[in-house]
Amino acid sequence: MKNIKTFVAAAIIGLSLLSFTAINKNNEGPKQKASSSKGYEVGDTAADFKLKNIDGKMVSLNDFKKAKGFIVVFTCNHCPYAKKYEDRIVALDKKYKDAGYPVIAINPNDPNVQPEDGFQQMITRAKEKGFTFPYLVDEGQKVYPQYGATKTPHVFILQKEGSKNIVKYIGAIDNNYDDPNDVSEHYVQDAMDALLSGKPVANAKTVAIGCTIKVKK
Repeated sequence: MKNIKTFVAAAIIGLSLLSFTAINKNNEGPKQKASSSKGYEVGDTAADFKLKNIDGKMVSLNDFKKAKGFIVVFTCNHCPYAKKYEDRIVALDKKYKDAGYPVIAINPNDPNVQPEDGFQQMITRAKEKGFTFPYLVDEGQKVYPQYGATKTPHVFILQKEGSKNIVKYIGAIDNNYDDPNDVSEHYVQDAMDALLSGKPVANAKTVAIGCTIKVKK
């Protein structure tokens, strides 16, 4: 009887250890996946892409031969935060395009999840707001994960260094999405002015505020 009790106790302990190991593996899986897809950090080299513009043409960063860099903005049609920033994005393009840093806007949302972010709706919105820059669609949602964009809007400033596009800033446009007249910190503008002056960006990463990217289910 004593031997039977000992055997049963050992079996229970063994099963408990197996369950604990299985739980730990299940918990580790998502963490490892998340860390491997975090996207770019400041100082990384951003890969080029080729995405469809609202005029139907394919656009890549390499098309801009005279550019010194880019203000890449992940944005969309429907998000209230993105809408609040549209005029400011147009202003950034107007201010810095001639200095060699055009805005490149990319819509990362899946239109099946958010129909307002469909291609035809992008064309209409760009016309309504007078976009002066490419407005590209991330078909297949392959580009935004590379960058690590999580919100709309989410900004990545790139600077050309030889044949490479180096990430110099990641984050928000400024510190007040609601009221452009009450902004006290102009993150993108300050970063751009520093780069054009040959100075390091003092505040190279901020938290992007906006809507979550709508991912295909």
